[in-house]
Amino acid sequence: MAAFRLKIVTPDGLLFSGEARSLTVRTVEGDVCILPKHINFLTALGMGEAKVVDVDGNVRKAACIGGMLSVNGDHVELVPTTFEWADEIDAERAERARAEAEEKLSHRERLSGHELAIAEAKLKRALVRSGVARRK
Repeated sequence: MAAFRLKIVTPDGLLFSGEARSLTVRTVEGDVCILPKHINFLTALGMGEAKVVDVDGNVRKAACIGGMLSVNGDHVELVPTTFEWADEIDAERAERARAEAEEKLSHRERLSGHELAIAEAKLKRALVRSGVARRK
C-alpha cells in the first residue's frame, strides 16, 4: 500500500520518523486527513486528537495542540507545540487540570480578559488530553 514519509517534531525533539498510510489532525479550520499523494499543503494546527496509521496498519492516537502541518510531495512534517501519545498521557493529571480549569471558570466574573482566555485554553487542553487518554 502507498505511504508517505512522516516526521513529528516538537520543541522537545523528534517523536516520530517513518512511513505512514495516513495522518489525521485538527487544524484551525477543522480536521484534515493526509493520505499518500496529497497535494502540497501548509496549515496551522488547532487542539485535538491526532491519529497516525503506519504502513502495517497500526493506529496510534495522540493529543496534538498548536503548531504547523506541512505536506511537500511525499514528505509530511507535523510540528506541534504539544504532542502526547495516548499511552503516555497521565489521565489523572489531565482530569485534575480539567477540574482546576472548570473551578477557575466558575468564577469568571472575577477574572480579567487575559485570565479568562488562559483558563479557557487550559480547559480545552485538559479536555483534549482526557478525551484522547480515554479513547486509547
